[in-house]
Amino acid sequence: MKLRKLVILPFLFLTVQLFAQIGGESTYEFLNLTNSARMAALGGNQIALNDPLDLNVAYNNPALLNAEMAGTILANYVNYIADVNYGYAAYALNTEKIGPLSFGIHYINYGEFIKADENGTQDGTFHAAEYALLASWSHLAGPVKLGFTVKPILSSFESYQSIGIAFDLGAAYTSQNELNTIGLVIRNVGTQITTYYENGDRESIPLDIQFGISKRLAHAPFRLSATLQHMQRWKLAQAEEVDNGYETTIEEDNFTKAFMRHMVLGVELLPSPNFNIRAGYNFQRRQELMFNDKKSTVGFSWGFGFQIKRFRIDYGSARYHLSSSSNHFSIAFRLNNNLR
Repeated sequence: MKLRKLVILPFLFLTVQLFAQIGGESTYEFLNLTNSARMAALGGNQIALNDPLDLNVAYNNPALLNAEMAGTILANYVNYIADVNYGYAAYALNTEKIGPLSFGIHYINYGEFIKADENGTQDGTFHAAEYALLASWSHLAGPVKLGFTVKPILSSFESYQSIGIAFDLGAAYTSQNELNTIGLVIRNVGTQITTYYENGDRESIPLDIQFGISKRLAHAPFRLSATLQHMQRWKLAQAEEVDNGYETTIEEDNFTKAFMRHMVLGVELLPSPNFNIRAGYNFQRRQELMFNDKKSTVGFSWGFGFQIKRFRIDYGSARYHLSSSSNHFSIAFRLNNNLR
């Protein structure tokens, strides 16, 4: 596939309306949570970061899984909002016949809740949690790398449990000078296998078609990245009521605002191979969660990362609300000493 076709193809998705749901209208929404500190700092999601020493990039786009990641053990932890915690752990290896593989687990712990009946009578406590196992593989097909992830899912809320299956399909192209990367991902293609209660209707899972691009400047220590999310659905917001003091009108997003709701922007400052500083901006998050009277830094994020011998440590902070931010921690250890 020529580079021109690879760039144009994703924008065709923006012209069609598929039967997909976002924003809490699907089950297994935890699959869309950002667990990587690096990704959190870069706005929440980037799918075109060609970094063969960072196993986290393969979580967002399995086509970025690289043989150089073999022997890496990765652990992510997120101190989220309202005492919710979640994380991700993974290991990568390389095989001669199959190629690079990675295996991981993504979990979210919602904490402990008081169990009560409809009359308010308490009867102990219960826990709620969700889990997804991940197995990823990538393959070089000419100038384009292809990737695949399978994700068996278990969701448990008190006595209600559901089992599902999801798949991620990814593609990535990197220029010969390794300065430019283009990525395309179709995330969470799948279904519920069992519903939360007997004879229940199967709920949709959060399908997400994404397109991303990154560029490292040749003569300056910067990498710029951008990702378009939810490309299967053009309008990500309902029409809003606007009161100008005289009358109330219904206004919809213009083209520019509707397009920007899909956009996640990130920038990395790379002063040395072992240290970098990051910042990001998520337009949709800002529009949904800010207060008009005091917008603050909602939607913005920042972080840093450094490497000490075989250890790689990253931190990211994302502002979700005027009163709260999430803290993301990532640590990776390489069993071998195959460093650039």
